[in-house]
Amino acid sequence: MLANHLKFAVKKYLFLLLVISVFSCQEKPPNVVFILVDDLGWADLGYAGSTFYETPHIDALSQKSVRFTNAYASGSVCSPSRAAIMTGKHPVRLNITDWIPGQNPPNQKLIGPQDLDELPLKENTLAEMLKQNGYTTFFAGKWHLGDEGYFPENQGFETNKGGHDRGSPPGGYYTPYKNPKLKDGPEGEYLTDRLTDESIQFLEEAGENPFLLFLSFYTVHTPIQAHKASVSYFNKKLDNLTIPDSTQKEEGRGVTRLVQSNAEYASMVYAMDKNVGRLIEALKQQELYENTLLIFTSDNGGLSTLLKNRNLAPTSVLPLRGGKGWLYEGGIRVPLLIKPPNYSSKGKVVDEPVIGHDFLPTTLSYAGIEQKQALDGKNLQPLIENGKDLDRTSIFWHYPHYHGSGWTPGAAIRQGDWKLIEFYETDKVELYNLADDLLEKNDLSERFPEKVKTLRKLLQEQQAAMDAKQPLINPDYVSKD
Repeated sequence: MLANHLKFAVKKYLFLLLVISVFSCQEKPPNVVFILVDDLGWADLGYAGSTFYETPHIDALSQKSVRFTNAYASGSVCSPSRAAIMTGKHPVRLNITDWIPGQNPPNQKLIGPQDLDELPLKENTLAEMLKQNGYTTFFAGKWHLGDEGYFPENQGFETNKGGHDRGSPPGGYYTPYKNPKLKDGPEGEYLTDRLTDESIQFLEEAGENPFLLFLSFYTVHTPIQAHKASVSYFNKKLDNLTIPDSTQKEEGRGVTRLVQSNAEYASMVYAMDKNVGRLIEALKQQELYENTLLIFTSDNGGLSTLLKNRNLAPTSVLPLRGGKGWLYEGGIRVPLLIKPPNYSSKGKVVDEPVIGHDFLPTTLSYAGIEQKQALDGKNLQPLIENGKDLDRTSIFWHYPHYHGSGWTPGAAIRQGDWKLIEFYETDKVELYNLADDLLEKNDLSERFPEKVKTLRKLLQEQQAAMDAKQPLINPDYVSKD
């Protein structure tokens, strides 16, 4: 009798062990940490070749992540790119093609189309999709996707620290911030530090649910305000910097900076890097880092080009041409690092072109969430995990507005190594082969008229499929010639 009881007890114990083992093997959905830096240039990081700026923490992350060499923002300015990240849709489909609220400067040949001043509430955002699947959602920093009623808390984020309608910090980078969604801090507090503090506090209080932490730094957007603790270091470094004779060049109506030599900007990049390191360390201390999908990128190219009547832009993105606002590579190519959950490989480099609206379907895939609606972005997980090519023939950009960088309305398309840029004021096109000419110096449009015809037709077809709004001729324009 006793032996039977013992056998039964042993079987029950083994069964419980089996149940525990099965449940322990079921992986918890990964946490998602998205770090979006404002106006960070493709060449603004140490791992990307900068020798004046210093980014040791991001450089270290690049050695343990997947590094994309042909990563693009969905637009050359902030609001379109941010809307695409949040929805997985092309900015044209969302009818957000300019920064909000944008501008139509007087006495220009064209009038930019009227687009939206907010991300519509009907759009299903990344935060909403994750929240619907048990995620806790947190946002800190720059939003710039609408005013009251269209803030992060109206788009799926349970917590919002600092996100409102403005694209730059209204009070600057030191408290008082004059931010309706962020309380002022103690005297001398720096905004980049504060947003990271808020993010770390969220981690410490996150609980058992998987989470989305979206840290959207205002930095390195203007106003350029030094991080006081580190700017003297870069001023000293500047004293030993060899400055070439040519430090700027004309780009259409704009002027492009050719040398990274702004110590205040360098200190802002350094402070951002330090805070990325702080956030990663906090994830590790909370034992959250391994099972986290971490994405680090920028919303558009670096601010290297400005209209001729303005001050010199703060950074250089050489060897790329142009900068923020332009559809040359300098305005749309951005840094991108992705650390998949439970990723143990050393740094991996991917050359396949990817774009901002790919992040949402990629995140859903890693989270094991079914994609229930049509998206313009592609899931990058098969590319990251197995090197599978994306099922995409081309990517295109549509910026039919004027910009303070000197850009005039136009559009661009990339197919393979070929890239075509169309300028609406002049009805001119330029054609480049990026494999041979990353600097976009040699316009091949006259040598390859058939390629121009093919790409222009493809661009127009894709614009028409998304009902792209085009600029109109300004009837009141008066030539200054």
